[in-house]
Amino acid sequence: QLEGKGGLDHAEGTRMLLPRSTSRHKFPPRHKAAGQRELRGQSASTAAWEQRCSVSPHLTWSFCRVINAEKSEFNEDQAACCQISVRRREPGLEEDEEWLILCSTQFLTGHYWALFDGHGGPDAAIIASNYLHYCIKQKLEEIVGGITEAQPPMHLSGRCVCDSDPQFVEEKHIHAADLVVGALENAFQECDEVIGQEMEATNQSGGCTALAALYFQGKLYVANAGDSRAILVLKDSIVPMSSEFTPESERQRIQHLAFVFPKLLDGEFTRFEFPRRLKGDDVGHKVLYRDYFMEGWGYKTVEKADLKYPLVHGHGKQARLLGTLAVSRGLGDHQLKVIDTNIEVKPFLSCIPKVNVFDFALHDIKEDDVLIMATDGLWDVLCNDEVAHVVRSFLAENRTDPQRFLELAKCLVCRARGKKRGHQWMLDDSHEASYDDISVFVIPLHNREED
Repeated sequence: QLEGKGGLDHAEGTRMLLPRSTSRHKFPPRHKAAGQRELRGQSASTAAWEQRCSVSPHLTWSFCRVINAEKSEFNEDQAACCQISVRRREPGLEEDEEWLILCSTQFLTGHYWALFDGHGGPDAAIIASNYLHYCIKQKLEEIVGGITEAQPPMHLSGRCVCDSDPQFVEEKHIHAADLVVGALENAFQECDEVIGQEMEATNQSGGCTALAALYFQGKLYVANAGDSRAILVLKDSIVPMSSEFTPESERQRIQHLAFVFPKLLDGEFTRFEFPRRLKGDDVGHKVLYRDYFMEGWGYKTVEKADLKYPLVHGHGKQARLLGTLAVSRGLGDHQLKVIDTNIEVKPFLSCIPKVNVFDFALHDIKEDDVLIMATDGLWDVLCNDEVAHVVRSFLAENRTDPQRFLELAKCLVCRARGKKRGHQWMLDDSHEASYDDISVFVIPLHNREED
């Protein structure tokens, strides 16, 4: 049983970072999930395996990950899961030392899973895996009085200062789910602040993407800041629960920030997008371009200032923000600067997630319906349809296996990792396999209330 106290242990050789006692943020104690077992496979020169699962008579979730292709000394992916119990807390009361309370009828209980893909080292991902769920618990407790009402009140105290208050809430179509979404957004922001304080205090650098799923009051909330992905694989459909945030997908937001605050570019970059890096011979000619307000393309007469390095440069997996980062949202990176400059990357890197909500009351969930969460190591080589095909085929062929969700997670990792052929890792179709760390959660959706 997860018992709401555990996360997943970290890759061997990494250390858990905690804020100094002077920090205004208090970390909860960390526990290993009861009943959790760890399986270690053989290590090769190009890959080291880590598989983990937790199985109880009611709740079964499965997790598998692999360190691939000597990308890094340690696995920069991190993961966490726990049960979160939310209680009403009176203003001014101190937090109990027992920071997650076992399920009781007087508490609202949810389940949480998260993946963190580190870059520049695993440190930011480790802090996030130890702290984001604590931030979520705190933010949910701050608004618990609103989410227990049929319609959230304007004032948590229940007062009605203006006669129009209830009408305002109704006209804005504010529901309990909107408060949960806001709590998740605030939790990501607070976790980002903690990471910034801790990384500065310990002279560390780096950041991470964050993908979190929360099952709460009959709804599934998936919050994403980065390029990891979550999909629901249902019997007859695929429901995307997140979208990747890359310099390309967020071009307009990034360009608009540079338009409003041009000093952030320090005269080293141009905010305009061109089909390629311009050269001196382009000056004076009209070339294709886009600005922050444009979905379409126009022509611009090239000036010398346009020869500067593009704010967003490259395409696909090669796209970079300020020539530095391949993602446009994530946690950490407070100390990151463009090489050989004083230009900070953080102002352009948003920590706020996009939250998608799935209401189970509106769907007929079948036995083999699952949520798949994975870092980009999986999605770099497998599309949604390919993953869904593997999921449906595997579960149909292994209905009697009590470990089938764990085996499915392992199967997906194996598919993306491929097989070693000579000095390369290849997929079955002879395309290159993933060379990134790969982490996968498989979470069954059936019989949720009993669990």
